[in-house]
Amino acid sequence: MTSSTAERTVFIVSDGTGITAETFSHSVLSQFEGANFRSIRLPFLDSREKVLEAVERINRCSNDTGFQPLVFSTLVNPEMADLLKGANGVFLDLFGTFVKPLEEALGMKSSHSVGRSHGSGTSQKYRDRIEAINFSLSHDDGQFVHGLDKADVILVGVSRCGKTPTSLYLAMQYALKVANFPLIPEDFERGTLPSTLAPFRKKLFGLSIQPERLSEVRNERRPNSKYAKLEQCRYEVAEAERLMRMEGIAFVSTTSRSIEEISTKVLQEVGLEAHIY
Repeated sequence: MTSSTAERTVFIVSDGTGITAETFSHSVLSQFEGANFRSIRLPFLDSREKVLEAVERINRCSNDTGFQPLVFSTLVNPEMADLLKGANGVFLDLFGTFVKPLEEALGMKSSHSVGRSHGSGTSQKYRDRIEAINFSLSHDDGQFVHGLDKADVILVGVSRCGKTPTSLYLAMQYALKVANFPLIPEDFERGTLPSTLAPFRKKLFGLSIQPERLSEVRNERRPNSKYAKLEQCRYEVAEAERLMRMEGIAFVSTTSRSIEEISTKVLQEVGLEAHIY
């Protein structure tokens, strides 16, 4: 088995949650089509003893597999990072790579504080995020119409086109208050938006989906129902898109886009990019 076809072990090492390193590793490794990776996350390595245990585990993996593991690290403490570099792996230091040039460019030293990117449970940003998640949960699928004036954006579209996961992602990642509202056959017959949404037209953004994919998704939820039939899905998608065009609502298809891509499109189109920084 050659190096290019063998499964390579990827260690995600962090003194925090490891989410940043994991996300970065997924983005980078996705560029290597056909390669096989097995990820192991080692979070909260906040002591010398824990880092040395990680080094031992990486070395053992190297000996057992015959290949150096890939090690994505966001260890903030330089001494801990140097310890990790002693392991028999391919070391990719995210903080070390970027912090030093930034220190030189900004003319100041970084704080080397652990977990700063995620904030603490008592910070205002953290509280804002929790509030946004609660808002999005309570305003899911049009179940609660009061307080829509407080929404940063209101997603509309047919049932099962991806409104709920997009709402929660925007809330969790960007502390945005996102409501979502289904467009249903009654709306198409009437030829107008639900009266509840009319005052908030500028906050609306639409999600659509290919009928074939929608039918697949709905069949997982309600097999062999009229709701899931391809003919019904074609009707609803076509009518929803017609209504959104008529009302001047920008929309995007979720069929082949990741949740991150959909959310980025929402941020761009609704003009919320400045809000999140």
